[in-house]
Amino acid sequence: MPDNDPSTGGNEPTIVDVAALAGVSIRTVSRVLNQSPKVNKETRARIQDAIDALNFRPSLRARALAKGRSFLIGMVHNDRNALVLDSVQRGVGREATRRGYEVICHSVPVGDPGAGQDVLGFCRRARVDGLVVMPPVSDMAGLPAALQADHIPAVAISAVPIEGYGAVLLSQERQAAGDVARHLLALGHRRIAMITGPQDMISAIERRAGFVEALEEAGVGPPVEVEGDYSLAAGMTAASRLLAISPTPTAIFAANDIMAAGVLKIAAARGIAVPDGLSVVGFDGSIVAEMLTPSLTTVARPFGEMAEMATRHLIDLIEGQTPCDLDSPVLSLVPAQSSGPSTDPSDSGPSSP
Repeated sequence: MPDNDPSTGGNEPTIVDVAALAGVSIRTVSRVLNQSPKVNKETRARIQDAIDALNFRPSLRARALAKGRSFLIGMVHNDRNALVLDSVQRGVGREATRRGYEVICHSVPVGDPGAGQDVLGFCRRARVDGLVVMPPVSDMAGLPAALQADHIPAVAISAVPIEGYGAVLLSQERQAAGDVARHLLALGHRRIAMITGPQDMISAIERRAGFVEALEEAGVGPPVEVEGDYSLAAGMTAASRLLAISPTPTAIFAANDIMAAGVLKIAAARGIAVPDGLSVVGFDGSIVAEMLTPSLTTVARPFGEMAEMATRHLIDLIEGQTPCDLDSPVLSLVPAQSSGPSTDPSDSGPSSP
């Protein structure tokens, strides 16, 4: 389909057509399209009527040339969880589309020595106007300074504050993991185990810290732990180890829903009733939690809302507007069928796997 740039000579209505129908100059139409306050209310309404009548859609290329920008937003990530990534992409896309921008997503090889240069190379090739940086990419040492040096506006999402970004939207994962511990304690559980995420990731470190701290505050010893990589296989392997302990845990907190699904799978294979024989809690609040049987108690993270808010703040920065507030979203525990009261009166903790 031809675009609306007058230089293309295409059949689509152009800014010239809008100006002619509205009886104004091309420059005045351009000011309205660029949301300039220099056009009075009556003229603005007349131009908008012409735009609607012609079904005119501004050319992204023409806007870019006029404004000296690409009108492209980059989103960098390293998330293998398709459910989480889909929600994030939709959130970024909603706000970008609303503001007249397009989105380009890029997966970064976090842990690779050249990961920082990979991000910069993507920004230069795509010529993005700014960047939404998702964890764990946002936690890479030196990345904020490198983006600043390249004059690339960036807004990050992270479980901890980070200096150097235009703004950081905090995901309160430590608090939320503490809520999981308090939930299990309130149900009477004392033999509690945890399947952590990779301990080289800040979000996983924060979840573990919040869970352990809440148990310690209640006078309960540290949980038995097995480290996982957020995959289903990791959840199954960890559950097999934990359920081989004598006495077995009465509750397992898996640091994401996918690993929690692995726990439920192993429990079912061993004939362990959930929640009567074992309570299981996940983290993420993905659609998986509702699809499982029993339905999974989990921590809901509003991925789409967080991504949308970060994108709004980023575009405000790009356009020189007063940025929107970045209030930390609420990560809420959602009780479901997989957690219930402990039926074991013993308070003794299990030995290490």
